[in-house]
Amino acid sequence: MLAKRIIPCLDVRDGQTVKGINFVNIRAAGDPVELGAAYAGQGADELVYLDITASVERRGTFVELVERVAQTLNIPFTVGGGIRNEEDVACLLAAGADKISVNTAAVNCPELVETLARRFGSQCVVVAIDTKRTPEGDLVYIHGGRTPTERRTQEWAREVVNRGAGEILLTSMDHDGTKNGFALEITRELAESLPIPVIASGGAGSKEHFVEVFKVGKADAALAASVFHFGEIPIPELKRHLRTNRIEVRL
Repeated sequence: MLAKRIIPCLDVRDGQTVKGINFVNIRAAGDPVELGAAYAGQGADELVYLDITASVERRGTFVELVERVAQTLNIPFTVGGGIRNEEDVACLLAAGADKISVNTAAVNCPELVETLARRFGSQCVVVAIDTKRTPEGDLVYIHGGRTPTERRTQEWAREVVNRGAGEILLTSMDHDGTKNGFALEITRELAESLPIPVIASGGAGSKEHFVEVFKVGKADAALAASVFHFGEIPIPELKRHLRTNRIEVRL
């Protein structure tokens, strides 16, 4: 059995790590390089850095930050936000990122997923899906959760798998920042139906929520931000709790 992964997410705006609730009400959380190094030391399996305003303001993810992170970290990390084309990806991977995450650009041009997978390999391509439950079903949002689309989450996930995505980063906008638990139903639906790993994001508030998302949600990895940034759940303590609940993790 593959070990489940714990992934702190660092949302970056203007060079600082920030965190919000339901994608708004943003507050500062610290230096992204220093925080990343601390998480690596605590036993995080991977990190995700997201430039949360890049696709809205039409600017690319900061290559300089990626270079600093790569020089500091000894664990894999993914970078996303404002990635528009394969040249952006080539630049970020050359700067030291292990994977890239695309959301808005992939929805606007689904062929981009194929292009990236073919040039850089599926293992580098993470498709981030921001999902929200609506009367019409689970729908995909873009532009950092600001713009609704008509795409159904489940159908879009299947499409990007067919186009060559290597992982899905599934964020529930309804749960994001609430600390009320992950969106277990849709996480399980995708995890059980897709042949690639699903990373669950949005709603972590306790160690038990992580147990639930692995046991009930069947996620391959769990991503969280504020519970790590503000010291509410130490990673070593979380991993010991998961082991106690017979969930395989790297200690």
